[in-house]
Amino acid sequence: MDIHVSKSASEWRNTTARKVGEKSTTRKEKFVTSSDIEIPDLPNEEDLTNWDAQTQLGYPGEFPFTRGVRPGMYRSRLWTMRQYAGFASAEESNQRYHYLLSQGTTGLSVAFDLPTQMGYDADHPFSEGEVGKVGVSISSLEDMETLLHGLPLERISTSMTINATASILLALYIAVAKKQGADPRKLSGTIQNDLLKEYTARGTYIYPPRHSMRIITDIFSYCAEELPQWNTISISGYHMREAGSTAAQEIAFTLSNAIAYVQAALDAGLNVDTFAGQLSFFFNSHNNLFEEVAKFRAARRMWAHIMRERFHAQDPRSMMLRFHTQTAGSTLTAQQPDNNIVRTAYQALAAVLGGTQSLHTNSKDEALSLPTEETARLALRTQQVLGYETGVADVVDPLAGSYYVEALTNELEQRAWAYIQQIDDLGGSVRAIENGYMQSQIEEAAYEYQLSLEKEQTVVVGVNRFKQAEPAHTSSHKVDPQIGARQAEKLAALRQRRDNELVSQKLQALQRAATGSDNLMPAIIAAVEAYATLGEISDTMRQIFGEQHEFRSLAE
Repeated sequence: MDIHVSKSASEWRNTTARKVGEKSTTRKEKFVTSSDIEIPDLPNEEDLTNWDAQTQLGYPGEFPFTRGVRPGMYRSRLWTMRQYAGFASAEESNQRYHYLLSQGTTGLSVAFDLPTQMGYDADHPFSEGEVGKVGVSISSLEDMETLLHGLPLERISTSMTINATASILLALYIAVAKKQGADPRKLSGTIQNDLLKEYTARGTYIYPPRHSMRIITDIFSYCAEELPQWNTISISGYHMREAGSTAAQEIAFTLSNAIAYVQAALDAGLNVDTFAGQLSFFFNSHNNLFEEVAKFRAARRMWAHIMRERFHAQDPRSMMLRFHTQTAGSTLTAQQPDNNIVRTAYQALAAVLGGTQSLHTNSKDEALSLPTEETARLALRTQQVLGYETGVADVVDPLAGSYYVEALTNELEQRAWAYIQQIDDLGGSVRAIENGYMQSQIEEAAYEYQLSLEKEQTVVVGVNRFKQAEPAHTSSHKVDPQIGARQAEKLAALRQRRDNELVSQKLQALQRAATGSDNLMPAIIAAVEAYATLGEISDTMRQIFGEQHEFRSLAE
């Protein structure tokens, strides 16, 4: 009896696969990724037409950085293991940071409450009921001193998820470091500072885009001179993915926003190689493992070409897309929360296989409450097992050359370039946001996903399939409802103790800088060092810049 061996994929489909297909059916009518990319039954060399390993892959640490931004990647150093944390008061959050560091985190990641994000002090009427709820409450240098007490700022990397008030929180961080005797030039960390995605998908903006861009470029300029190791922005696709975008949209909208930031800095007179090496990115790691790996690789390659060919960067560091990853909060379920441990582990695996520089793993209870110490530790242990036990960190870009991964990387790149071209045709990211283009694209993708859930074309274990009766979840972390009152009392005492005449002088100096063209950062730092509050500084800039209200599509 002759043994049949196919000489091509088409022959295999018409012989061996067809024989099996005649006796069985597939699990789905259509196999596609989140970006509606059709998944082949058997990826092979035919799926890699016009693919050239030398130009599209290259080598780690070299243009186009598809395989990673460092030659050794995790063989030389594991990714920074962060756990996003912050709640209630500065005292309580400081305790959590010390606990996480004792458990092996290698970098801090600070969550701020909504009043802090929106530029309101804890005693403002708009802050009522929100103080300390989704992050730590920070209204003054006194709060920041407490938050960072006992933390060696010269030796640890700190990421702060803050946008509209990023300049103020960075100023507070610098002021505390100086009080510790630290050299600001040795400080390392990141501020998110990405306002364009706030207008698109999240909503914690204060000022109109033009003024927000001015603040951002002032930060670029200041840090290039004074904080050379600080990442001045974390250009975020994460929140757009949480709002419902596809993987291709996440790449495209993130890079389009990055293009806008680089152009704004160039328009302000900065040299691209002066600030571009301090740009960083923030991506989501979602459920489709291979698509996520391909997404990270495509984004790196695209950014390298954008910086070299569009902005004529000369320094290779300017072309490196360095990014932090967070596992997908929107995939966490209140039903059967233990399943979230498994989801997070696979999402973390995708981030590491995709070459992330920094990673936060969500806790299993985040669909229900803030994480407890126990669940935060388990999420950290997930990263540690991945880094030290699985072997995936022992080789650079282990999926390179996979027919499927390379074809998927190419397809995602092609779709992302098409979106970027549309945004360019609209006049760039700011204009595309103003006319609602990005928002409408994300809304449409979110709607299609919801339909697929309802039709069970997409399965979420424990939600639309494999359901079970469950007891009420009782071990959730709760924030003391009196935290707002206590924070207001602390602010009142601070305003009595401080030199209010000095505060007034510093706020007037900030107002003059905002009215003119001086860099805002020195004036903001001087104000926080005089113990002006976050709300007072924000209000000073509100008086000059005004406030942005929700965008409406020009078609409405």
